[in-house]
Amino acid sequence: MLKRTPLFQSHVDAGARMVDFGGWEMPVNYGSQIEEHHLVRRAAGMFDVSHMCVVDVNGSGTIPFLRRLLANDVARLTQSGKALYSCMLNPEGGVIDDLIVYYMEPEWVRIVVNAGTADKDIAWMQLQAEGFAVSIEPRRELAMIAVQGPEARAKVHAVLPEQAEALTALGRFYAHNVDGMTFIGRTGYTGEDGYEIMLPAHEAPGLWQRLLDAGVLPAGLGARDTLRLEAGMNLYGQDMDENTSPLISGLAWTLWFKDAGRDFIGRAALEAEQATGVQQRLVGLVLEGKGVLRAHQRVVVEGAGEGEITSGTFSPTLGVAIALARIPVGEASHCQVDIRGKLLPARIVAAPFVRDGQSCLA
Repeated sequence: MLKRTPLFQSHVDAGARMVDFGGWEMPVNYGSQIEEHHLVRRAAGMFDVSHMCVVDVNGSGTIPFLRRLLANDVARLTQSGKALYSCMLNPEGGVIDDLIVYYMEPEWVRIVVNAGTADKDIAWMQLQAEGFAVSIEPRRELAMIAVQGPEARAKVHAVLPEQAEALTALGRFYAHNVDGMTFIGRTGYTGEDGYEIMLPAHEAPGLWQRLLDAGVLPAGLGARDTLRLEAGMNLYGQDMDENTSPLISGLAWTLWFKDAGRDFIGRAALEAEQATGVQQRLVGLVLEGKGVLRAHQRVVVEGAGEGEITSGTFSPTLGVAIALARIPVGEASHCQVDIRGKLLPARIVAAPFVRDGQSCLA
């Protein structure tokens, strides 16, 4: 039996095509996936992301616990509402999950984890919490709606006028806590500005309708994937997993080694990997010609060896095929991709491909 979010009926009423996504019945699109993509890049669209799991960590041991649990250092967060992106690693340095941490106060930190990994994440957190004065509380009574795009903030301010003043002053990667239940982060997974609104599940359909009435149209998982890939954002289970380290997944920037005394889980394995020399890197690819890049296609780098595409798609914004790929380290600027037995030329670039609606390609 597939799980359903509080907005399931809203999706069905809107004619969404529903699919199984990690055990959840979710909308992949409501019509044209490309139109939904452009809607977010050019105006504002909204996504039901209630399948993701909010987890509150509370107690006097919250910061010491999270400094041990996460590869990025929550001690860097000193302002209430400031957010941090981090990986949670196993002892071998593999990525159990990537997540966002919102620091609210020394004894309360909110974390949002991926839907497909939520159960194992919570079990891992609870196991590692032994010996720390903390409680791990999944907030499954909360829903979440992401409103993204250049017009997203203005639309949300109009729908939530009582929060408009606080939201106008909110910086990027900060959160505004309304009452512990309603919680608004200026974060997202599209490369556009906007908000992720957490609220009681029973209130979600009402807010969804108010956003619709304000001209914010829904977008599905299909557009969310092309948007995040254009923005160069990793997808758990494709671009990294428990068998890949952040060092070969384009996530070295999320690792905080500067405090030599902080022994976070996976640190020793990562330092050993660095000492022996990292053998792979995650790069962006742009296909030079017609075709579509897909996950698991073979990548050939002349003089260096072979790699593999981890995520690929046709970019609606750029009008070309793009991908993230793990290839041997080196200075190569071009490669070939095996598409149905033919080696087609591609350019190696730095992600992101698109940011705030604009091409990042030289």
